[in-house]
Amino acid sequence: MRAQSMMQREWALARRAPAEHLQRYRGFSPLLAQILYNRGFEEPDAAQDFITGSDLSYDPFQLKDMEAAVGRISDAIAEREPIAVYGDFDADGLCATALMAQALRALGADVKPYIPDRADEGYGLNRPALEKLTRSGIKLVVTVDCGIRSIEEIAASGRAGLDIIVTDHHSIGPELPPALAVINPQREDCAGEARMAGAGVAFMLAQALLLRRWEADRANYPAELRLSDLLDLVALGTVADVVPLNARLNRRLVKHGLKTINEARRPGIAAIVKVAGLRPGGVRARDIGFRLGPRINAAGRLGSAMTAYHLLTADSLEAAMPRAVELQALNKQRQQETRRAQAAISEQIAPDEDSPLIFAGDENIQSGIVGLVAGRLTEAHYRPAVIFEIGEAQSRASCRSIPEFNITRALDECADLLLRHGGHALAAGFTVQNSNIDRLRAELTRKAAASLQGQKLMPRLQIDAEIQLDELSDNLLRELEMLEPTGQQNDSATFMSRSLKVSRCRRVGGDGRHLKLKVADQRGAQIDAIGFGLGDWASQMPRKIDAAYKVEMNEWQGTRRLQLRLLDIRPAAV
Repeated sequence: MRAQSMMQREWALARRAPAEHLQRYRGFSPLLAQILYNRGFEEPDAAQDFITGSDLSYDPFQLKDMEAAVGRISDAIAEREPIAVYGDFDADGLCATALMAQALRALGADVKPYIPDRADEGYGLNRPALEKLTRSGIKLVVTVDCGIRSIEEIAASGRAGLDIIVTDHHSIGPELPPALAVINPQREDCAGEARMAGAGVAFMLAQALLLRRWEADRANYPAELRLSDLLDLVALGTVADVVPLNARLNRRLVKHGLKTINEARRPGIAAIVKVAGLRPGGVRARDIGFRLGPRINAAGRLGSAMTAYHLLTADSLEAAMPRAVELQALNKQRQQETRRAQAAISEQIAPDEDSPLIFAGDENIQSGIVGLVAGRLTEAHYRPAVIFEIGEAQSRASCRSIPEFNITRALDECADLLLRHGGHALAAGFTVQNSNIDRLRAELTRKAAASLQGQKLMPRLQIDAEIQLDELSDNLLRELEMLEPTGQQNDSATFMSRSLKVSRCRRVGGDGRHLKLKVADQRGAQIDAIGFGLGDWASQMPRKIDAAYKVEMNEWQGTRRLQLRLLDIRPAAV
């Protein structure tokens, strides 16, 4: 299996819509109309609603079991029963935990957050933790971003008298857990948006609780808590968990949540914005994905996830800043550890191996790093990757996949070999007895081979339109801003230009990994370009290239100018 520093990608140029159809998109340029058409908005009214719609009215009681959950939680608050919020150690789970705890406290609840330790406990509900909560006097547990696959754990807890309400968004197995209520928008018997993040589902429960309080007891409604105060956590969790932003509800939650973030209402997020070097008031969805999310995740990967929880729930900037600084240091450590672990795992992969699946492990790899290593190997080789943290008797693994192979479905079909598992089509995790690892490798490799047989395994680069460099302008960039928030399934616009003459070429960055160019088209228009991770092209740069890129504003020492952010290049045909 040969990793390529310049992996060939298939450029998929979108089918051009008929000009007369694009003219129906009033208020949009033909280019933006084409981009919206590419996103599936083939009717102008739907496109207009996608771009300008901001209404967040959504009935949370559309979600199955919401009524039962609200009733039980309301009873617990009235009886002063302590409520445990059991979350997950990733950014989505941490945001959901902080959100649910904040809403419950505002309603007068006695709340105890619980986030399992990644290394000692692993993902999801575990019996020792639930037993510990029961002994401490907890009678009600509300899960956020976990629990949908914890069948045995919830059954055992129920027999011990512990009520559990599950809120989750992960894929559902063959049966639902025997909980008092199971709120998961992926349930087949559930109406509404099915693609929310864990923080989004938690927000729906919080909204339902507040609505019911307003209807039943307005005198004790928590006027100090606005629903919009919770949307910063929803936006952070939604973007960090890479859920679809072409979904109407997700897009609007993130849009409103970014407004809350940029108003700096939450001290913890204001602190992490500061240490990440972002401009206050200018945070975008991309910044969550690449700057804020990784720092929140670093807590659970290399330290205690509770550090990030306490950051998100800090009541002042002074209290938040030390934790933000700690997360900054953990994130740098995470980057170093990931590079070391990837190098160690890569040595196990034979350069000429032609396996449809990467399957490797190490005793020294940290549990918080395995998913990152799996993701990098999947990106480098365009193959599904299963990476283990090998333990004495049991091992935990993280999996990353490609669109052609649903990794969670494959794990479902191997459930008899696993102790626990769960996830999404492209990302999953599991725990396995070491005695079953060889059988599991054989089964997953066989399934991957069958699924991928005959397919051309090459990453696809979706391109919205072919344009000339002189079509790029400040006005175009302002219009492209209308697509924000961009992210999963609503990517920022990608363009291509052919036969660009390279007038300047050099490596940049501390390790020379990046590429800096100046290019000109046949009409004489010139522009600077930056290609992150494309530095190897510098030693074999053709005189003319085709370029796939995004257009952005480069700000440096008070000067602002357009530049291309290169995604891929190839020698020009002419």
